[in-house]
Amino acid sequence: MSHAVAVNPPTDLNQALGFVRVVELDPAGRATIEYQAGMHMCHSGGVVQGGFVTGWIDAAMAYAAMAMTGPDVVPMSLELKVSFFAPARPGLLTATAWVEKRGRSTCFFEGQLLDAGGKVLAKASSTLMLADRGRIEQASSAALATD
Repeated sequence: MSHAVAVNPPTDLNQALGFVRVVELDPAGRATIEYQAGMHMCHSGGVVQGGFVTGWIDAAMAYAAMAMTGPDVVPMSLELKVSFFAPARPGLLTATAWVEKRGRSTCFFEGQLLDAGGKVLAKASSTLMLADRGRIEQASSAALATD
């Protein structure tokens, strides 16, 4: 069964991350996303800051989870580990993620970031909680009302 997932979400977060496009969304729990890394994302030596690398892989994991579970579920990171193998540089980068094991309310994902030549720059593993969207939105609304 295929689930609807926003393919080009026009959010400030995606703009900040340099979102280009969704390449693949597989309801089996796989996603591939392209990002454009810019010089404004770099620290010394033209190396992309690790938080962007982490964010790209984390976002691909979220897309993979949403493709697998559908629109009524919000994937929430419980744990995330990233290993950096080579520096990411400005240019087109691809984050791919896939489910390793799915439970009723918790899933285990893996992902990686590749440069345009296919070189693996980083790999990650994550534990995601599959949260009910209605409960999350209700809690968010309540929290915003008290601010």
